[in-house]
Amino acid sequence: MKSELEHVSPVHKEIKLEIEAEEIKPVYDKVLQQYTRMAQMPGFRKGHAPTAVVKNRYKDDINNDVLREILPGKVQQAIEEHELQPLSEPQLHLENAENANLNGTESIGLHVHVEVIPEIETPNYKNLEAVRRVRPVTDEDVDRLIESRRREHASLTPVEDRAAEMGDTVTVNINGEFVDDEAAEPIAVDDLQIELGGEGVEKTFTENLVGASVDEERTFDVEYPADFSSPGLAGKTVHYTAKVVSIGKIEIPEANDEWAASLSEGEENYESLAGLRQKIRQDLETYAKSESDNRLRDELMNKMIDANPVEVPPTLVNYQAQGLTRQFAGQMEQQGVDMRQADEKVWQMLFQRMMPQAEREVRGALLLDKIADLENIEISDDEVNAELEAIAGYSGRSIDEVREALTKQNGADGIRERIQNRQAIEILVANASITDGEWIDENEQTPEMSENQENVEDETNPVETAEESPESKAAESNG
Repeated sequence: MKSELEHVSPVHKEIKLEIEAEEIKPVYDKVLQQYTRMAQMPGFRKGHAPTAVVKNRYKDDINNDVLREILPGKVQQAIEEHELQPLSEPQLHLENAENANLNGTESIGLHVHVEVIPEIETPNYKNLEAVRRVRPVTDEDVDRLIESRRREHASLTPVEDRAAEMGDTVTVNINGEFVDDEAAEPIAVDDLQIELGGEGVEKTFTENLVGASVDEERTFDVEYPADFSSPGLAGKTVHYTAKVVSIGKIEIPEANDEWAASLSEGEENYESLAGLRQKIRQDLETYAKSESDNRLRDELMNKMIDANPVEVPPTLVNYQAQGLTRQFAGQMEQQGVDMRQADEKVWQMLFQRMMPQAEREVRGALLLDKIADLENIEISDDEVNAELEAIAGYSGRSIDEVREALTKQNGADGIRERIQNRQAIEILVANASITDGEWIDENEQTPEMSENQENVEDETNPVETAEESPESKAAESNG
């Protein structure tokens, strides 16, 4: 067998094979003998038909069997000879396929197309410029978290012997029918709490529920604006029937030293409101520093990717895009969107929108792998075990359970790769030219993700919506 390697591109290689006649002949004879022994043809006993007749009758089948028997081994031999590591099944193309003679009287030519990880020269990853921007923590930020904590500890006191008033919280069972849209699923929500006149509450609900008594039903229409937060409701009109289950008044505790002390738990002790405010400020500053570090890493990763336009294998890009699509679908499911109702066009649209991000992520991963190689980063078993312990800690499972689950998913190598990438990014940061700059409040949600979300029906609260603020994220360590 003769083979010649051609570098079509950094990720595509072509092997030109020539399998000589003397290698084909014994395979052909063996296959022909098998067909002759098993052939059942009119006028002949089984296995006694003339070889020439069998050749003619089963020519295509014999040729296919010869190729199936001889090609896998020869292709694998050529791949190993040229030290290639295919990312997917090699694509084979037989020269002159229609007229190829496979009876062992002449050689055959074959083209093998292989997709591989590209060989990356030393990338540009040092002295990249980036700006560190830290979100400032203000008194207003602390005030918002104090208010949030007060509301978390609020109590709902039942109101009797009067109708609902502005500021009350009414509990209702609502049913909604879409007007002029018979195909839309009706809305049915029980025990929905609505703060009349509250921030974010759709005003039509407030207008129609003020003055309602317990067990009273109110009917009204809500015309949702075209830019309403829920795409499933945006621009539509819904006819609602709301039955009042109960009326209550939210009692919010006063922000004072006694209330702050009541929040103490575990190692956290707040002797005064001032102490609570100080701890909240510290948490916000810690979150701001972490947020700044993550932004800096992202900026440097993007700078490195832009500075090294490495070609990436389509197979890895497609795989990554599929993962991103599943991840986005999972986020939509958590928001109440039934992705099982999305048709194939929606899935294809999501996949195509994920492709640019997937391409960049794959390129970034390849570059980090090269940096790890250049910087001699090796992950020890102790580091893997420490990572497993951390995963067990925040997942609430034992280390053995985590290890068993990862072993089934071949996840140990994934853990090692994650640690390696993390260390490579730190090398990127350590070698960067970093300056400090003023905070710029940027929209965390990319336009692509926004457009994706608008193309899938959402089933969020028809009464109100709320966004999670950075302060609320930082508060997790407080509460």
